[in-house]
Amino acid sequence: MENLDLLFQVPQLSLQLLIDGVLIGALFALAAYGMALVWGVMNVINVVQGEFVILGGYIAVYTAQAGLPPLAGIPAAAAVLFVIGYVLYRLIIFRLIDRDLFTSLLATFGLSILFQQLMNQLFGADVRILEAGFGSWFLLGGLVTVSQIKVVAFCLTIVIAIVLVLFMRRSRMGQAIRATAQNARAARILGVNVNHVYATTYAINAAMCGAAGALVVMSLTIHPYQGLVYTVRSFTIVVIAGLGNIAGVVAAAFGLGAAEQFAGFILGAQYQVAFVYLLLVFILVGRSLLLQRRRKSLK
Repeated sequence: MENLDLLFQVPQLSLQLLIDGVLIGALFALAAYGMALVWGVMNVINVVQGEFVILGGYIAVYTAQAGLPPLAGIPAAAAVLFVIGYVLYRLIIFRLIDRDLFTSLLATFGLSILFQQLMNQLFGADVRILEAGFGSWFLLGGLVTVSQIKVVAFCLTIVIAIVLVLFMRRSRMGQAIRATAQNARAARILGVNVNHVYATTYAINAAMCGAAGALVVMSLTIHPYQGLVYTVRSFTIVVIAGLGNIAGVVAAAFGLGAAEQFAGFILGAQYQVAFVYLLLVFILVGRSLLLQRRRKSLK
């Protein structure tokens, strides 16, 4: 409660938390839209989503260690994760198509554990961060600090989202993805290679997570077992926003990022992740109760 009183006594703290939350929320939006894409097109809940994010961060770290500029890790991570996503679909994920969601949950959860162990063996369990060489802006007499790399990550996230929207609307593959999402059987009859569309969709999702991970390692930290919280964040955002609603995904991501920052300040940083899980429980219970009321009203 002392921290809550402090927010009222020093309004600049609330502004600081809000700015940090919105900037970090942009990173959540990138991974969440990828999950919404896979879920909406393939009807697969991708629990390995967070591990893709963390793997993208490691690729960015090793790209920088190879002598390239830190920002070069973003396209590098996206490209490597695209290939990994495509191969993973061809080997495993294609078996989950037309299965129930519970099967996809179990299968991708197993993949997430596998990726965690592989990253632990390959990269070690140490916490990693990539210094991007950016500074900070100090506002309101130094009471509010804005990290420049977080602003860069925010802007790049918006650019990636715009490019993805244009790709989905104007490219032939994007149109094929949208047609398959609406009715896969009809798309197949019309000559669309649905299996290739699914593979490309999953690869695009992995690439988006890779780009997000490269931005995360420059803005926050990563370690091999951190992926689950990004999966839960993505799932929470998608449940709030719904499938196929990129504006809703962005708004929900900003809201979640801000809520996390305020919860971490008020409750303590050790409870910030717990807040995310608790929020997901409340959202799922609330939606379940709402559906029950609607069914009763229809009867």
